[in-house]
Amino acid sequence: MQKTENTKFELPEDLKKCVDFHGHLCPGLVYGYLVAKEALNLLELKRSRDEEVVAISENDSCAVDALQILLGTSIGKGNLILKDYGKNAYTILNRSSKRAYRFSRNQSYRYSGEPKEEFDRLDAAISSGAATEKEKRRHKLLKASDLLSRPFDEVFSTKEIDFFMPPYAPLARSEACAKCGEMTMSTKMVAPEDSKRICIPCSRETKTG
Repeated sequence: MQKTENTKFELPEDLKKCVDFHGHLCPGLVYGYLVAKEALNLLELKRSRDEEVVAISENDSCAVDALQILLGTSIGKGNLILKDYGKNAYTILNRSSKRAYRFSRNQSYRYSGEPKEEFDRLDAAISSGAATEKEKRRHKLLKASDLLSRPFDEVFSTKEIDFFMPPYAPLARSEACAKCGEMTMSTKMVAPEDSKRICIPCSRETKTG
């Protein structure tokens, strides 16, 4: 366990791994950490080596990094799907058991940690645009600490949903773009009127040229 400076709590080792990957501790990262931990428990998961586990995030926030570290989901493997709706909601699927849960952050969350007066002061400073960088970091730390101290269902609503099979990561050969010559995934290429297959950036240049 690593003690966090200027706080009265210690980081769990698995959260420390998330912080090391992400670069800092913040509420967004903790949201993803909480979801990942709950999904691991409910779905009886192990960290995904391939595409056994799929995470669908409805935002592109800091939370995604915790999903990557704890669940083994990533863009490169094709088992991390980003749907940037700006919603603090996540769906985790287990291909083996064919079960899935969706987690959505509760509207009722309010900070209740200590020191409450300090948090409220920092919150007001941030809202007014007057907060210093040090105050912003302290605000994040206090909120992260509070989130970690709460029961999961105080922060997120959990719903088991009908399982659906996400497509596996597509594989396709590469071929040279007829215009720039760069190797491109064949299924991502387009064919303008002259039927020469070109990459997407070149097709856009052709339309605007």
